[in-house]
Amino acid sequence: MLDTVREIETPEGVALRLRAAGAFGRAQAWLLDFVVRMAVFFTALGIFGALGRGGMGLASMLLFALMWAYNVVCEVWFHGQTLGKRALGLRVVSADGTPITLLPSITRNLLRVVDGLPGIYGVGLICSMIDPSGRRVGDIVAGTLVVHANDLPAGSKVPIVPAQPLPLPLDQDEQAAVIEFAERSPLLTVQRQEELADILYPLTGSEGTAAVKQLTAYANGLLGRP
Repeated sequence: MLDTVREIETPEGVALRLRAAGAFGRAQAWLLDFVVRMAVFFTALGIFGALGRGGMGLASMLLFALMWAYNVVCEVWFHGQTLGKRALGLRVVSADGTPITLLPSITRNLLRVVDGLPGIYGVGLICSMIDPSGRRVGDIVAGTLVVHANDLPAGSKVPIVPAQPLPLPLDQDEQAAVIEFAERSPLLTVQRQEELADILYPLTGSEGTAAVKQLTAYANGLLGRP
């Protein structure tokens, strides 16, 4: 399946465009991850082998972790990217473009058992070719999507906090400025965050750290998050 663009519109009218990754790119990322995992396993096996039966037990535990925990840990704590996906410029996100969380990641990876049937990801390949967004069964059930990381829409990196509605109407450029601030603020020093947030005192009615948190809540509301 070729890459496709998926457009999502939040309840506030903010359009998000996600370019879903095709089956070929995803297969390349999976193969790279497989090579990495096997390299780690066989390297460790040489070390554990010298420990006798106990070493073989440790090797089995490592293999289990590499096959089942590797993807979840990378997706949840490393911005939706395994080493293979990072090399190919791909990322797993929620279907609405927000960062993937723990439960959806566990769900999509457990369902690899189904996608792998009857062998070499037969079900997953057929499903990804039929689905308009190239999703396999695990992605459909978990509500996730594999996209090109460089094409993530504005606002996709805004920290997730409980959303709040704007206290007064803003035009599209002003809404975009709020979203951009919330997205970039984690990269700024605390002092710079507060300095910029204080400028919008008429909107937030707060200063300092409270103003930063308020603007982040407004950005989540603009993105249609709960």
